[in-house]
Amino acid sequence: MDRHMSYVQKHPKVTKDRLAHFMSDNLLKDANLRAALYDGRVSGSPHIKLEVWAASGLERPTFAEAVKQEYKPVDIGHMFGPSWASHWVRATLQIPEEFAGKEVRLIFNPSCEAMVWSEAGEPLQGITGGEGRELHVDYIVTKCAPQASEPPLQVVLYLEVASNGTFGNGDFVIGPPKPDREFRLASADLVVYNHSAWAMFYDLQILEGMAAPLPDTSSVRAWQALATANAMVNAFELGDPDSIAEARAIGAQFFAAKGGEANHQVYAIGNCHIDTAWLWPYDETKRKIARSWSTQMDYMDRYPEYKFAASQAQQFEWLRVLYPSLFERLKEKAKCGQFLPIGATWSEFDANLPSGESLVRQFLLGQRFFEKHFGERSKVFWLPDTFGYSSQLPQIVKLAGAKYFFTQKLSWNNVNKFPHTTFRWIGLDGSHILTHMSPAETYVGQVTASELVDSLKKHKDIAYSNESLYLYGNGDGGGGPLEAMLERMRRVEDVDGLPRVKNAHPNEFYEHVEKTAKELVAWKGELYFELHRGTYTSQALTKKYNRQCEFLLRDVEMLSVIAQTVDSRFAYPADELTRMWQQVCLNQFHDVIPGSSIEIVYKDSTAIYEEVVASAVALKQQALSVLVASSTDAPQATGLAVVNTSSWARTEVIAVPGLAQQAGGVQQMSKRNDVALVLATVPGCSVHAVDLSAQAAAVEQVAPVRVIREEDGSVVLQNAFVAARISADGRLTSLLDLQQQRELVPSGAQSNVLELYDDLPIYWDAWDIEIYSQEKVRPVEGASITVVDEGPLVASVAVEAKVGKASSIRQWISLSASSARLDFDCDVDWHENRKCLKVAFTWDIYSDQATYETQFGVVQRPTHRNTSWDMAKFEVCAHKFADLSEYGYGVALLNDCKYGYATLANTMTLTLLRSPKAPDANCDMGQHSFRYAVYPHTGMFNESDVVREAYHFNVALSHLPVDLGATNLAALSSFFALDNAPNVVLDSVKAAEDDSRDVVVRLYETYGGHARAILSTLLNVGAAYTTNILEEKEADLELKQAVAPSQGQSVALNFRPFQIVTVRFSAANPSKN
Repeated sequence: MDRHMSYVQKHPKVTKDRLAHFMSDNLLKDANLRAALYDGRVSGSPHIKLEVWAASGLERPTFAEAVKQEYKPVDIGHMFGPSWASHWVRATLQIPEEFAGKEVRLIFNPSCEAMVWSEAGEPLQGITGGEGRELHVDYIVTKCAPQASEPPLQVVLYLEVASNGTFGNGDFVIGPPKPDREFRLASADLVVYNHSAWAMFYDLQILEGMAAPLPDTSSVRAWQALATANAMVNAFELGDPDSIAEARAIGAQFFAAKGGEANHQVYAIGNCHIDTAWLWPYDETKRKIARSWSTQMDYMDRYPEYKFAASQAQQFEWLRVLYPSLFERLKEKAKCGQFLPIGATWSEFDANLPSGESLVRQFLLGQRFFEKHFGERSKVFWLPDTFGYSSQLPQIVKLAGAKYFFTQKLSWNNVNKFPHTTFRWIGLDGSHILTHMSPAETYVGQVTASELVDSLKKHKDIAYSNESLYLYGNGDGGGGPLEAMLERMRRVEDVDGLPRVKNAHPNEFYEHVEKTAKELVAWKGELYFELHRGTYTSQALTKKYNRQCEFLLRDVEMLSVIAQTVDSRFAYPADELTRMWQQVCLNQFHDVIPGSSIEIVYKDSTAIYEEVVASAVALKQQALSVLVASSTDAPQATGLAVVNTSSWARTEVIAVPGLAQQAGGVQQMSKRNDVALVLATVPGCSVHAVDLSAQAAAVEQVAPVRVIREEDGSVVLQNAFVAARISADGRLTSLLDLQQQRELVPSGAQSNVLELYDDLPIYWDAWDIEIYSQEKVRPVEGASITVVDEGPLVASVAVEAKVGKASSIRQWISLSASSARLDFDCDVDWHENRKCLKVAFTWDIYSDQATYETQFGVVQRPTHRNTSWDMAKFEVCAHKFADLSEYGYGVALLNDCKYGYATLANTMTLTLLRSPKAPDANCDMGQHSFRYAVYPHTGMFNESDVVREAYHFNVALSHLPVDLGATNLAALSSFFALDNAPNVVLDSVKAAEDDSRDVVVRLYETYGGHARAILSTLLNVGAAYTTNILEEKEADLELKQAVAPSQGQSVALNFRPFQIVTVRFSAANPSKN
């Protein structure tokens, strides 16, 4: 019996432990393989001289500014800080003679992030200090140090040190950042790699990974991998280079066995998914981009087969502006097919919250950028880390010139496992795109055997397509693939026991699937993410600003088009509108608008929004000044110029500051804020004159709204349409449709019930609302009610209540004479800890489905929890409304800035506020104002005008005081009109991107039916045609004289259910514009 025989198969765990210790940086590192990884190492004087300059405050100085400063000597142990501070280290390196002829690297570990700069000011490479798998602290100073006979080599480098870790400055991954965190300079050495020892190290990593499942596998190759690794360890002798060669030869025999042609094919793409903001601010992202991408371009030089993909045009734009030399280098790498700009959009946006038009602008801005700077558009819509995917995305993606979609986020679902990997995703309108979700279930792969095996094992459509995408590289905070990953990638290209792996452009994967896959399965509708449901609500101000900016920019564009047509001297503000849309799209990044970033991010985003609002308001006023040349101060006004940018005629009560009751025929002053209330009827897409002297007559044409006080303290608000009873504690106890004589609140039930929920997620604080939170809820009690307005145009009550331990709410419930809509205006002082505030409405309506607005349409979701898929949708996203309808009747719950809804049986809730404490410890603390409303209607949802009412609730009628004797607004009536199709919405009007004289109009079908709409315009039109959302011609349209001569010309448009149609009008005669 051979007493030196290996008994690997009898004790696999022991052998695996032996292998792990042989490679680990533990107490054995002086005798294991780690001890052989370097052939030389020096530190300190005279080889390394370090000096530092610390920027004052938290600014981020440029290289040009930094090199002018006074530097002071520094040594190992120096502390960089506090959090977010910038330090510049000047390193003077003297290469020792004993390194002659060898590659020399600088090991610089500041325990945080840094950028290496040349003495001439070129950004060279990023540094990721600290510990863990992201560690990357080496920089190649020279590939061949000079011989002793040659002059010694001295190199001066600058290292821009950022006082933050890869994941910011929190105590744990999502913890709020500490303001005073410091980082220790852990090492600064010059080293010579033993490349043979490193190669053996990478060999063993692959073998260790392939053997990892033992003994719980019958794989022969797993046993062979373990035996091979064990033999390599036996062959190794520290200090004997030949033993490393011998060990590697043993490994080479294993790697020489190739897989068969039928093996699963993995298409591998390096990436470094950089969150545009998250646990760090935008300004730090700009440096992360440069650090990460410069590193990857260095790897491209060293690994010519390597391909790296990056998305988000915004990040490329930052690099172009701030690091122009890097951007030029990147363009060269893109030309040779190694650096792959991808994604088609301006940012990797949240796909739940932005409006349909915002999604269009994401693609419009992104595709135009990529085409301008790289000569081609992206075919792949790239969104690996977003919290759910709207059902209109397939149509929008196709209209943007792309055809493929990649993600992996649904692998995080916490209830149901998504059943597909490679499939056809069918959108609301029937459009479909080829979609793939990486079966490795990651976008930060580490190139391990287990991840590659998962690419096969977890592939749910292997019967139809025997290939998958695999994204590898450190990410979220940037970084990307490391040298070790690229080395492992070379070893796994084709080895028996693993899928075949190739570096490839994602296009190559999708095109191959298109050509070779058998009939693929399909998924219809939204890709609902069963996690992170709290992102519909967290950071309420951000969501409110987003909604405001979306509608404000819509108004500016439409009014500027009209102003340009009316007055040829008016210049359409194309550049400024593009800039503002870029800013809004930036803030729609998938960790900003969802509310999952740190506090400093929201200070930045708020500043961006405030600047956009200020600029947009100014531009809107400029356009209106062209359209309404005779505006005056309110006290001198004889009328109002009322602006309606919706395509529907509107009769509404508007609040006009500055008018006194005695002015003109003002019939009511609101006691809430002492403003005049005016009844206005305004055609669609127009600026219309309202004669104040005729108000008395106008008000007489509508039944006045009135207040009825009841003995139990309740108050009834009643108009011609409804009677709403508000109890003494602010609850809606009755809503009676007077025309139908239908009571909507069930007997014994109440609505407008404010509810406070415990909100303690399992981990992802700002992200998650958990289903168990519904088990612990307390209604807000003790409210008081006061009558405020008593008609004839508006009746209202004020409700006040304490909420929780430290918060309060004041709510104005109002009913106007012109509508059945009951409005709730809320001011909340919010100071809770991990509580969630909702409002609940219970209706005498029963349906298995509720309808929720999404981008360019609606989706229906269950009101029951029959299955786990139904149960998982206990909190869902909607835009301006949700609706519960049965045959013949329904009620919609509208909002002006909220997105989180739930409907169970006949109770619908709207989530108003949350109070998570990570990653922003002060999330949503303070003052909030928001509005919601209930809107009863006859008929089911698709027979109603809910969509119209929701638009009007969100887009108030603008108005300017005017002297009617000095103005003529007749020519501005119904500049655009939409007829014959009540189910079609005119959503946006803008100047064409490539010619401000051409006008683009976007419309969509909203209820789920066919339509033939007549679009009329007063534009001086020479031609009309449909386009994609990139505004490129698709089909000619026949221009006709509109039925009414005053409506100008018209085109007929056919719609299928939920179709988006974009029309481009070309000017007939440029000289007249």
